[in-house]
Amino acid sequence: MATIAPTPLGKDTDPAGGRGSSGTPSQGPRPGSARARNIRTVGRTIPLVPSMVLLALFLLGPIVSSFYGSLTNASLTGAAAQKSSFIGLDNYVKLFNSPDFPKSIVLTLVFLFASAVIGQNVLGLGLALLMRSANTVVRSLVGTFVVAAWVLPEIVAAFAAYAFFNQTGTLNTVLAWFGIEGANWLYTFPMIAVILANIWRGTAFSMLVYAAAVQEVPPEITESAEVDGAGGFKRLIYITLPVIRRSISTNLMLTTLQTLSVFTLIFVMTGGGPGTNSSTLPILAYQEAFKFSQLGFGTAIATIMLLIGAIFSIVYIRALKPEVD
Repeated sequence: MATIAPTPLGKDTDPAGGRGSSGTPSQGPRPGSARARNIRTVGRTIPLVPSMVLLALFLLGPIVSSFYGSLTNASLTGAAAQKSSFIGLDNYVKLFNSPDFPKSIVLTLVFLFASAVIGQNVLGLGLALLMRSANTVVRSLVGTFVVAAWVLPEIVAAFAAYAFFNQTGTLNTVLAWFGIEGANWLYTFPMIAVILANIWRGTAFSMLVYAAAVQEVPPEITESAEVDGAGGFKRLIYITLPVIRRSISTNLMLTTLQTLSVFTLIFVMTGGGPGTNSSTLPILAYQEAFKFSQLGFGTAIATIMLLIGAIFSIVYIRALKPEVD
């Protein structure tokens, strides 16, 4: 019985070496090889190069320029207005030794969590759920009133909020009808006033996001839970919230970053006062840079605010990462 001698490795076929039956290299990389994957990656990256260049030019460039400005003694007046000097971390040392900075950090975080994380998201989700079960007339009326505050220009909304919370404004007038003595809300409770104003202005965005998200909840799952005796609260906790968790994370990130940069609303309503009792980081940065003419010092505050926003973004982006099975 004749035996067939084994073919030497590399003469006929070589899966790892990429040679054909004639011993010559195959034409092109194999589809599953590392080289093929690298080629596909490069092919997908090339169309993104123009947008990456624009991002580097219009986003990364100003960030780098701002950071460098925070390391100088740039000013609006005096010799430093014409030619600033590099002073290293002096602005940051001065900033962390200032009694106004830690207070501004606390006020910013209070404003952020109370108006964006809690106020806008909770109220927006509640309105979305209520409007889902309401009739057409109620949905139209509520949607119109809520969205109206959001579509107003920020300066107009700020003046409207000022007129509402002012000592002789709408709120105290309504309270007087019921025999309740009003207060100078913008002076006595400035943070409460600006928090409520920001909730009023920004809730519509959260409501629209959650209204779209709850439509994606499979009705058969909700109906099965209802048949099994699960009440509305249990269906919300164990079905609705888990299904829309990615929408919640996305909306939290967007509302947090937007609220962190709120300036016009607070500036018009309180100007950061009385004193520094409503001076969040954007207000403090503006005051130091343009009221006291210390551009470098004000830029250092803006850089800290940028870092805070980056920290929140990283946390939310990690929450949005796809789950790995």
